[in-house]
Amino acid sequence: MKLGDAFGIHEQALKVRSYRAELLASNMANADTPGFKARDIDFKQALGAATIQQPRMKTTHQNHISNATSGLSPAHLRYRIPTQPSLDGNTVDMQIEKSAFAANTLEYQASLGFLNGKIKGLKKAIRGD
Repeated sequence: MKLGDAFGIHEQALKVRSYRAELLASNMANADTPGFKARDIDFKQALGAATIQQPRMKTTHQNHISNATSGLSPAHLRYRIPTQPSLDGNTVDMQIEKSAFAANTLEYQASLGFLNGKIKGLKKAIRGD
């Protein structure tokens, strides 16, 4: 059994949630920037891409470039459609961004809780408790 298999999808979910938190924070930080377009990701699509096992190429020299990626790419980014466009072209709605950030934080903490439970279970199994 691989250790990564024991954690299931939660490891990738944390990466995607962390990436989404950065996007939402960037949106909020640029709420007053003229022309800024708010972005977000489709969580299901991004998680699906993050869980796909990328084939690893064998490198024969230490300077060769690895193909290891997190599975997330700019292709997963989506622009928000504003409910009420502003005159300066900015599409950030702070209420939507704050709500999405709070929901993402709760879901991140839930994934951490699941991982914590898995780790405690593995520790019990190793100790024989």
